[in-house]
Amino acid sequence: MDLSNSQLLLKRNVIVKAVVTPRWKEEVQQQLQAQINQLDGQLQQIEMQANRAMADLQKQSSGTQLQQQMENLQTQVNNQQRKLLDQKNQILQNLQQVQTLELETEVTQTQVDSFFTIEQGDNLIKKMQVEILLRDGVIEEIRGDI
Repeated sequence: MDLSNSQLLLKRNVIVKAVVTPRWKEEVQQQLQAQINQLDGQLQQIEMQANRAMADLQKQSSGTQLQQQMENLQTQVNNQQRKLLDQKNQILQNLQQVQTLELETEVTQTQVDSFFTIEQGDNLIKKMQVEILLRDGVIEEIRGDI
């Protein structure tokens, strides 16, 4: 791209919105459910690893030292589980919100970067406010001053 001395190349965030359609809802629900399943798998894995580690500790140590190590391990396990459960609860809330969205409404999906040129006399505010509207993954409209 060849810019003259009176032009400047800038980067902006472009908001990508989606029109809520039955297909969009289904796809988003499937993505969220997959995330929930992944977290459930991680929770099971942590539990199995913790049980193995506890058994190993019992074989290696005894007395007060064993008790302290087991308590430390249990604290670590509880912290990991709590973090994963918090993530799972957030995803469940998102899933519930998606289910209640009305068809044909617009929701913000993501942001992407876009480069654009400006020159003297341009309205920078208008040039910064660009949106892309998708319907089932297809661009339906580009809004703003490209």
